[in-house]
Amino acid sequence: MITVHHLNNSRSQRVLWLLEELKLDYEVIRYERDAKTMLAPPELRKIHPLGKSPVITEGDVTVAESGAIVEYLVDRHGDGRLKPAQRTAEQLRYTYWLHYAEGSAMPPLLMSLLFSRIPKQPMPFFIRPIAKGISDKVLSNYIEPQLKQHLEYLESELQDRDWFAGKAFSAADIQMSFPIEALATRGGLDRKQPRLSDWLDRIHARPAYQRALERGGPYELLK
Repeated sequence: MITVHHLNNSRSQRVLWLLEELKLDYEVIRYERDAKTMLAPPELRKIHPLGKSPVITEGDVTVAESGAIVEYLVDRHGDGRLKPAQRTAEQLRYTYWLHYAEGSAMPPLLMSLLFSRIPKQPMPFFIRPIAKGISDKVLSNYIEPQLKQHLEYLESELQDRDWFAGKAFSAADIQMSFPIEALATRGGLDRKQPRLSDWLDRIHARPAYQRALERGGPYELLK
């Protein structure tokens, strides 16, 4: 049996979605973020030393990191589903997007989240304007231009295709869901990017996506 160690409002939601798309049996063990720090609870360290989610276990196998989990599940249980054929242009795109999601897209989104929270942290009142000025400058001069560049790039990549790897929906789209939903929440994605917006509508309408939400619980991404 596959067990998903599921942290609320986290990347593990897309693991549940992948399992639903593959129609695999699995169980969910839930963990809740600390209400003040938003960090994962220490109990997760019993499963993996870094104490982060997602993590899955299957028998004596433990797999962490979203991309590694996606590859493990698709290769072990997919029977050719949700992955393009080997040595094709679509397979190369598939591999690229699996890595792009966390390697390129998420760092500026996480920086945006962190720097936007700096002025809200406890500090002496006379320090707050300085902290806010530094935070605003980093956001406007560095992070927001990066997010804009990624939005333009992603929109262009969907001009001639409905899905990231090609004509067919794949696990690459599942992997890409977290950064794109984060862009929609706090990264500037709206109907000015019609192809990306349509892509979000399509994934949200998938029955497996809806079933994963039912299993995973409320999902307020990066709020």
